[in-house]
Amino acid sequence: LGNRWKCHRHGYLDDYSSMHLPVNPKVVGYRDLLAWRSAKDLAVEIYRAVNVAEVRKDFALVDQVRRAAISVPSNIAEGAGRGTNQDALRFLYIARGSLGELRTQLEVIQEVGLIDRRLCESLLGRAEEVGRLLGG
Repeated sequence: LGNRWKCHRHGYLDDYSSMHLPVNPKVVGYRDLLAWRSAKDLAVEIYRAVNVAEVRKDFALVDQVRRAAISVPSNIAEGAGRGTNQDALRFLYIARGSLGELRTQLEVIQEVGLIDRRLCESLLGRAEEVGRLLGG
């Protein structure tokens, strides 16, 4: 594996040249990334928001919203695990695309009256925060 790889106390290998700055020894994996934590929390909120009777009636839409929501933290994690900056960046772009898809779907389900406007605005605000973290 060479000198580039280091074994950490968490029991997995991590390449500090990918997505992690060596000046921050506290960042050892994707779970340590604020963008991943925020995106995961947003996905959990989305799952809860679409788990109401009115929204569940439209299975296809609920399925699409859930897929977009879970895609954001999943792609951040996958990019972090790939081992190169190029792969990490590519998966961050995919996560941003999924976030745009999610924002659109939230606006649609709000406009057709399936979720409350205030809840939608809150979720869109959280999505905007995740977008800023992805862009940073």
